[in-house]
Amino acid sequence: TRPPLPRGAVPLAAQVQAPPALARRLSQVGMAEPAQAAALSAALRPGQRLVTAQGDLWRWDGLVRLGEDSASDAGVLRLQQKNRLEALQADLAQARATAGQAAEAHEKARSALSQASAADRTAREARRTAEARSAEAARRLSRAEAEAVQAESRGAAAQAQADRLAGDLKAADRRLAEAETALAGLEDLTTARDALSRLRQEVETARATLLARRGALDVLIRDGEARARRLADIAREAQGWQQRRDRAAERVADLQRRAGEAEAELATAAPAPDQIIDRRAALGDQITRAEVRRTAAIEALAAGEAALRAAQTAERESERAAGGAREARAAAQAHVDAAEEATRHARDEIAEAHDCSPADLMARLGGVSENLPTATALEPEIARLRRARDALGAVNLRAEEDARELGAEHDALIAERADLEAAVAKLRGGIGALNREGRERLLAAFDRVNSNFAALFTHLFGGGEARLVLVESDDPLEAGLEIMCQPPGKKLSTLSLLSGGEQTLTALALIFGVFLANPAPICVLDEVDAPLDDANVARFCDLLDEMTRRTETRFLIITHNAITMTRMDRLFGVTMAEQGVSQLVSVDLQRAEALVA
Repeated sequence: TRPPLPRGAVPLAAQVQAPPALARRLSQVGMAEPAQAAALSAALRPGQRLVTAQGDLWRWDGLVRLGEDSASDAGVLRLQQKNRLEALQADLAQARATAGQAAEAHEKARSALSQASAADRTAREARRTAEARSAEAARRLSRAEAEAVQAESRGAAAQAQADRLAGDLKAADRRLAEAETALAGLEDLTTARDALSRLRQEVETARATLLARRGALDVLIRDGEARARRLADIAREAQGWQQRRDRAAERVADLQRRAGEAEAELATAAPAPDQIIDRRAALGDQITRAEVRRTAAIEALAAGEAALRAAQTAERESERAAGGAREARAAAQAHVDAAEEATRHARDEIAEAHDCSPADLMARLGGVSENLPTATALEPEIARLRRARDALGAVNLRAEEDARELGAEHDALIAERADLEAAVAKLRGGIGALNREGRERLLAAFDRVNSNFAALFTHLFGGGEARLVLVESDDPLEAGLEIMCQPPGKKLSTLSLLSGGEQTLTALALIFGVFLANPAPICVLDEVDAPLDDANVARFCDLLDEMTRRTETRFLIITHNAITMTRMDRLFGVTMAEQGVSQLVSVDLQRAEALVA
């Protein structure tokens, strides 16, 4: 927006008709009376100025230029006007010639730019740098066209001014001739003096008008010189674009040569697919025969392993049987030793008790010996009876009461067991419900993050594809996560097979993909662009622009990269103006661009 002029100043644009480009400048020029102009000059804003009808000028930066007085007579004034008119006509011719040269240079630059742009688009359509340069060239060309139009309009204005000055000079000559004729015909000195006074007043008025127009012409001349310098700069830029077009043509020729070489290599490699198909068929037959042999070998190996396992089993059974026999033999030997010891002990007891041998005792007993059980059969029964007796213990007079207490405790434990089983079943049901809801939420979040990650990866790399894959289990709660990515021109692979910069960009895409699923109002990124080169830093800044467009998050970037800092809206830094004294510095880049514009 243009700032308003001080109150009391009349915009010059309301008094003068001019092209739109010049009208914007005239809207910041105001007319005022000489008595008010000095006071109003203090309220001028940047780019504004005040003028008076007498040719005085007050500019916003403090420049003051007042109209000059002249005391020369009418003859000298007329000669000066003629000389000034001739100089103006020469300047006008030079300006027209310069404008024609500028128009020719402009047409040449335009044609050169069109050819260079066409060659550049044909050779490198995918290069953003070339597109940016072409856009910059287009903007410069637009500015050059606008300046050329302004120069033409100013030249026309200068021509009109020169025509007006010539008319004023002729009118002054006529008035001077009439005054001289009237003076020659007059005889009264008083009347002649009055006429002379009137003529002098008219001359003074014409002189003031001439001075005002001379000031305007000086401004036009300075503007014309500036436009001439600008046209020279445009010519140099056109020469530079011509050189770029030549380099682009050489690049196109190189690309055509490489395309021819590629076509020759393609023609050479054309039979290769058929050869590969034949080799694939032969290898397929060999693989089939090898599979048959492998199947037979596997079956033979399985049969051998089964026989080996049967032999090992039989060996273990034999070893166990031999061990059992050895243990039985040792037990039998122990029984024999114990029986011999028992026999000796019984013989000693019989001899001590009856004073006879066992054979004599058997003779005394007669046939009763056949009905008696053996000692081996009696010993287990005796031992059982002893254990039963010991187990009975003393007589328990509180047995019934103890039985009732144990029954009540048993019933309480049964009830607690039922409660625990119900609680376990309820807990398992709750865990199952939580797992189901967790799986649903995890899969929904996984789908959102996967979609965001794929879109951001494609935006970062300018193509390619990427996705997240659940591995190692069908249950999402127990599965692992694998990142599969395919940058443009590469095969699909895992994250570990990419370069360092590609890994960083992929990780950023994944982080921002998760961030888009649940954005926060503030995000702090600390030196994330450190491992990136300039091209990848530009991609990272484009990603930040995309995130800013899609969310309402404020990003705080801690960085030392100049490219990243130029793409930010506001910069904060710390400087040491004096030794040991730190000072916080803040720069609003958007406001700075607005002020520059």
